Amino acid sequence: MQIAIDPLSEVPLYQQLRDRIVEGIATRELEPGAPLASVRQLAMEFGINPATVAKGYDLLRAEGLLTTHRSSGSIVAPDALRGWNDELEQSWRSRLRTLVAEAIAHGADTARLSVLLDEVLVEFDHPDHSQTDAERGGSS
Repeated sequence: MQIAIDPLSEVPLYQQLRDRIVEGIATRELEPGAPLASVRQLAMEFGINPATVAKGYDLLRAEGLLTTHRSSGSIVAPDALRGWNDELEQSWRSRLRTLVAEAIAHGADTARLSVLLDEVLVEFDHPDHSQTDAERGGSS
């Protein structure tokens, strides 16, 4: 997977890195168990401080989407696509609520937001996403 970050963006580089990897997992460009570049490799590739890359990887580890082993490096967590549960849903709902509130505060209407959400969801449509939570081993 090719990762692109924008050094001129207002979004911090570590967050951009984290976001691109999450998107790669969601679109299945990065499958569970897939190796990721080392902190040092990405830092050199983007010409950024290794601590910036490490911070992005730390966020992914905290979210359960990345595991790191000294001998084999960082990989997409084996259960990255199966971790949805009630606690995560509540956290996600809270974040989504804030994002929607921000859009409305800027003048968006709910009908347009619904269309935008549908458009974004199509980008992540994958046959495995049609499984029920029980089939994936999660809760509903």
